Amino acid sequence: MNSIPTYCAQIPEAGLRAALRQDRPEIIGKISASGLKGRGGAGFPTAVKWNFAAAAQAERKFIICNADEGEPGTFKDRVILMEHPDLVFEGMTIAGKAVGAREGILFLRGEYTYLRSALEETLAKRRRCNLLGKTILGSPLEFDIRIFIGAGAYICGEETALIECLEGFRGEPRNRPPFPVNTGYLGYPSVVNNVETLAWAACILANGPQWFKSVGTEKSTGRKIFSISGDCRRPGVYEFPLGITVAQLLQEVDGADARAVQIGGASGQCVPARDFARTIAFEDIPTGGSVIVFGPQRDMLDMLHNFLEFFTDESCGQCAPCRLGNAKLLEGVEMLQAGSCSMAYLKELCGLGETMQVASKCGLGQSSPSAFLSVVEHFREEIMGRTLNRRG
Repeated sequence: MNSIPTYCAQIPEAGLRAALRQDRPEIIGKISASGLKGRGGAGFPTAVKWNFAAAAQAERKFIICNADEGEPGTFKDRVILMEHPDLVFEGMTIAGKAVGAREGILFLRGEYTYLRSALEETLAKRRRCNLLGKTILGSPLEFDIRIFIGAGAYICGEETALIECLEGFRGEPRNRPPFPVNTGYLGYPSVVNNVETLAWAACILANGPQWFKSVGTEKSTGRKIFSISGDCRRPGVYEFPLGITVAQLLQEVDGADARAVQIGGASGQCVPARDFARTIAFEDIPTGGSVIVFGPQRDMLDMLHNFLEFFTDESCGQCAPCRLGNAKLLEGVEMLQAGSCSMAYLKELCGLGETMQVASKCGLGQSSPSAFLSVVEHFREEIMGRTLNRRG
């Protein structure tokens, strides 16, 4: 695993101390000026989300850290929680002051239960050091954090399904509006941010918005933590500025002979070698951090079959486009593997995938066809060659 130098260089609690000297509009203004966008993949402006929750009138508000890191190929949040938990909890406390929340919840992925004891110890230490609880560091701020263990469902990475799970219900996406910032956990305004987003918020308050936006692009400011796996010689967790090209990233991880890269996990895009000059940024190829490298020997249909088996199993079944569509795409991949899929039927499958992207209720069904569509677009001759060879 590679170090995360920016995180390691932070002065403990510098961001929190800076936030305690500022009022809510100033804190949100700093986050807004930095251009920080959600690091979970959606890329929603963090300051906008905080501002909506701050403006909501309610007796209780919640800051929820989404640590339900279930996207295949993503493991950077786990590393942040293992190596920099104080930074995450500091970011949650800063968010609490910014929106007027006194309660925080870390929603921890069920498969990460083994991290709980260390995280509870960190929380206990923070309470002893007056960094959580009442009158934090001698200020009027009151804020505390508890840990909730998820049930191991991929769908709970979606913020409203996560809230349903927190309330004791089956993890299924809610209809929106209303949005969590107005009507979230227990009906109260709730901010749901990714682990990395909250850690960067603490860094921004400590160092200032200009420090953060000094790297990256105009629309994708700052640095990003990446989980890099697959056919490369130096897999691990890396920190790169947004705007890095796929080719530059592959050079850093010694995967320059790759034939394709899956960016954004199983629900992301498959980028072929001819497009490695493209940039990883919200305006080009967005990602929550997963980068899977495919070497020259990889079979793209095997990869698709693996992904679609996962999505078929993980669909909550609430909406028909996702429930039926993923199963039909999986069936289509199996036909392609067997060499029995016609070009006309492949075209129908692509139309189904496009329909799923607009008709599914949540991000699972909207993004699960992405890998299928991008592989068909970029490797059509290869995958249809099986049908031609079989006929020959």
